[in-house]
Amino acid sequence: MASFEISNLDHVAIRVADIETSVDWYTQVLGLKKYKLEKWGDYPIFMFAGKTGIALFPANVEDPEVPDTKNVKIDHFAFYVTRDNFEKAKIKYNKLGLIYTLSDHHYFHSMYTKDPDGHTVELTTLVVPPDQFY
Repeated sequence: MASFEISNLDHVAIRVADIETSVDWYTQVLGLKKYKLEKWGDYPIFMFAGKTGIALFPANVEDPEVPDTKNVKIDHFAFYVTRDNFEKAKIKYNKLGLIYTLSDHHYFHSMYTKDPDGHTVELTTLVVPPDQFY
């Protein structure tokens, strides 16, 4: 059987109550860049940082154009940041008045906050050399 390697997380699709509110939040809070693919219509809206991102879909359950997974939510998703950027994110979150929690997971530290629809967004950073974790 052939084997393969996954390069990185590409994107996570999430349902949101208001796409523009979410675009603004992910742009302001995490610095994601908006990509709208014209041939796909109004959605999804892709928001990326490098090669990793999210795809925003409307959560309107009455819309017959929305796929069957319209009610599925995710637990959380995480973006990896360097230790320096982790500290900068804390400063930014404090300036924005965001509520967040910090967790020490021994090998890495995490910071959790909520987007406008209550999805948990994690920033994570290694606190041990990568060869001790990966």
